[in-house]
Amino acid sequence: MTDGRRRRGIVAASAVLGGVLVLSACSNGDAGASGGGDDKTSQAQVDEAAARKTSEAQIKITPGDGSDNASINNSAAVTVSKGTLTEVRMTAADGAEVSGQISPDKASWKPTAPLQRATTYKLTATAQDSEGRAAHENASFTTVSPKNSFIGTFTPDDGTTVGVGMPVSINFDKQITNKAAVQKGIKVTTSSGQEVACHWFSTQRMDCRPEQYWQGGSTVTLDLALDGVEGASGVYGVQQKSVTFKIGRNQVSYVDAETKQMKITRDGKTIKTIPISAGSPDNKTYEGQMVISEKFKETRMNGATVGFTDDDGEGEYDIKDVPHAMRLSTSGTFIHGNYWGAKSIFGGANTSHGCVGLSDTKGAGDPATPGAWFYDNSLIGDVVVVQNTGDKTIAPDNGLNGWNMDWAQWKAGSAA
Repeated sequence: MTDGRRRRGIVAASAVLGGVLVLSACSNGDAGASGGGDDKTSQAQVDEAAARKTSEAQIKITPGDGSDNASINNSAAVTVSKGTLTEVRMTAADGAEVSGQISPDKASWKPTAPLQRATTYKLTATAQDSEGRAAHENASFTTVSPKNSFIGTFTPDDGTTVGVGMPVSINFDKQITNKAAVQKGIKVTTSSGQEVACHWFSTQRMDCRPEQYWQGGSTVTLDLALDGVEGASGVYGVQQKSVTFKIGRNQVSYVDAETKQMKITRDGKTIKTIPISAGSPDNKTYEGQMVISEKFKETRMNGATVGFTDDDGEGEYDIKDVPHAMRLSTSGTFIHGNYWGAKSIFGGANTSHGCVGLSDTKGAGDPATPGAWFYDNSLIGDVVVVQNTGDKTIAPDNGLNGWNMDWAQWKAGSAA
């Protein structure tokens, strides 16, 4: 090494050593005149670091940031430990604010309304610890899409009063392959204490009923806890609700195609007998227990919609104002008023294409006709038992007619 390079190395080493000595003097807190200024600077730095100490409040947002297929009912939530929430804000992708509420103890927050499907939401939350120091957290997530979710359309509606034959019928908008999981999330109970069982007619329909008709005057509750339930691979439920409906008086009507009379019973007693005209020998009416599923003061009936066409493909009949029509099957069986037939057919001849006809007037304006009386005194869910037509018993899934299946068969269709 040359003398010049050696001298530069000695100088550099001295500088490093000098730095070490200075740092050692500061850290020792020497009270000498040469270290007094450095001690004051060090204390200020310590105080500043303490002031910047992180808040102890721990905020948790669910679902986690970046989540998809999130629930529209239960996913969004904010909780805090070691602190209290001071502000939470949730917005949709379009900037719309989502209403929510911080709990009384300020330890949690939830939205106050269900979220929308296939929507991205942002959550920002602020909390403070016991020292008043603020903590912040934010997350973004996307709710489940219609493609990846299913819903069940159910009947009867919440708050309605229905007849004793009305089942709880649920139709799903997707094929359900995990029936057991879905059925586990559906509960039907009645104030009468009757056992209720559910039966799957297909991958998209499940009905629930007791062994015998519902007890008149009872209350039935349907609880849907399907939110997050995987009904099929990658397809999740989104419903979480409870509905109740009332059972009215026990009315069951008996149509006898042989005598061409209908006997209406209420709570086991006959209250009226009405002459009828059932299906003709060529177009017999189904036999069995049928439930009124819809009521129309007037409706159109076109034979072409149920397979009754002439050689030109036109409907064998097309009546645009059938009065007092009540549906008994999905395939087109009704009990309805008839103003176009001779009065003599009621109680005298079976002439229809499969429906049960009652004497009525055009326009459905005369309350004194048998058709109007039966319409006014019937509820959706009332039972009409059709007998002695010579035809087969209606299929249990053709309408709300599961009563035509015995209890053992009915329970065998349960997935639970």
